[in-house]
Amino acid sequence: MTVIKKSDFIDSVESALQYISYYHPKDFIDSLFEAYKREENPAAKDAMAQMLINSRMCAEGKRPICQDTGIVTAFVKIGMEVQWDSDMTVQQMVDEGVRRAYQNQDNPLRASIVQNPVGPRVNTKDNTPAVVHVEMVPGDKVDVTVAAKGGGSENKSKFVMLNPNDSIVDWVLKTVPTMGAGWCPPGMLGLGIGGTAEKAMVMAKESLMDPINIHELIEKGPETPVEKLRVELYEKVNELGIGAQGLGGLTTVLDIKINDCPTHAASLPVAMIPNCAATRHAHFELNGSGPSFIEAPSLADWPVITQEKSDNIKEVNLDNISQDEIESWKPGDTLLLSGKILTGRDAAHKRIKDLLDSGESLPEGVDFENRFIYYVGPVDPVRDEVVGPAGPTTSTRMDKYSEMMLNSKSEGGLGLMGMIGKAERGDTALAAIKKNKAVYLMAVGGAAYLVSKAIKESRVVAFEELGMEAIYEFEVKDMPVTVAVDTNGDSVHKTGPQIWKVKIQESK
Repeated sequence: MTVIKKSDFIDSVESALQYISYYHPKDFIDSLFEAYKREENPAAKDAMAQMLINSRMCAEGKRPICQDTGIVTAFVKIGMEVQWDSDMTVQQMVDEGVRRAYQNQDNPLRASIVQNPVGPRVNTKDNTPAVVHVEMVPGDKVDVTVAAKGGGSENKSKFVMLNPNDSIVDWVLKTVPTMGAGWCPPGMLGLGIGGTAEKAMVMAKESLMDPINIHELIEKGPETPVEKLRVELYEKVNELGIGAQGLGGLTTVLDIKINDCPTHAASLPVAMIPNCAATRHAHFELNGSGPSFIEAPSLADWPVITQEKSDNIKEVNLDNISQDEIESWKPGDTLLLSGKILTGRDAAHKRIKDLLDSGESLPEGVDFENRFIYYVGPVDPVRDEVVGPAGPTTSTRMDKYSEMMLNSKSEGGLGLMGMIGKAERGDTALAAIKKNKAVYLMAVGGAAYLVSKAIKESRVVAFEELGMEAIYEFEVKDMPVTVAVDTNGDSVHKTGPQIWKVKIQESK
């Protein structure tokens, strides 16, 4: 009979969550580097370069790969011969490990979990509770896989109940383009096929814990129906031309993972969950001999990539910018931003709208006129940091506020000049951008630590009680962004994939 101590389990969960916050799996780095070397679209190649540089920086500095340090999911498989030396449930022990990991003083992780999802959505402050799946299995050990899933990719999860003879391939190829770029491709797509609705979703999530091995599968040749489906989807999804960050390119997915199980004769449940550029998962086993700590990888596993300034990159002073200057920018242009920007995301935008609707003034010091806003919720700083990892959040969530933010003050708006975030904008935002001759700039999702190094000063200017969703003012120096939507409302997220889908088809 194996006895598992409470402290060993909690310590192991805490250690694993800290580990995955700053170490990418080697298989992911290898696969992303190969995709980087193959990529022909300069914008997509640059995005992958930033992801790889960011990854190495995080491994060296032991700081989060992404500012969204995720909601924790744990798959706990308990041997039937295991006995617990604990006064806590498995859920409680996982939560305690999460609490300690996310409040670690050397590497604090962002608390993103809110209680009462239907409101009021109040942050729990320690990123608990986790989502825990417990399975009883033969044996005398406890097998644990932990993952931290960012909201940008989790929000793109899809489920469908197909008819038994419907095409899974057709559904995936129809659905992936509707997911946009908020999941920060290139990453993995996990599919769960069969069972019931909830079983399919859990299988899809768990499939993302497997290593990337699609090229080994292609080399040996697929044999089973699932293997053949994986290869077919891998090739056809990449032929969509969506590319890194949705900019258009050769690689949209690094692998397709599939778990399946028996289902009802009348049913074909299919779940699809993407994993983003911040691929975070780790596996450990407890056998009663003490806690389990994962060995740190070698920095030699990371490629050394540098980015050089080119003549095509435009340096922009946001403190002295004119309307004529922003109207000269074209979709796909690379900019280096310097100057002061304000931040704000979901909760801040809602608070602003509530104030305007009630006829109240904005807090002192908050003036968006002729300024740029950055959609971000940063990690708390440590040591000599100005701010912790501070990558962009998905911009489409702020689309419904675009007119309010961009319209001139004479029209009842706030006179914002431009927005910075990740992924595409919807039709509502595009119309507001075009009407107001504003712009939308894209920072790379999955490069949070790299972006944070461009932030030289930071201060909270409003809504401090919102934590990471407060409004900050950042002073930035050479912050890299891409023009995603110009003042005419033309979007690189619409044109890029269209162009590269054709190029890929023509090259076949």
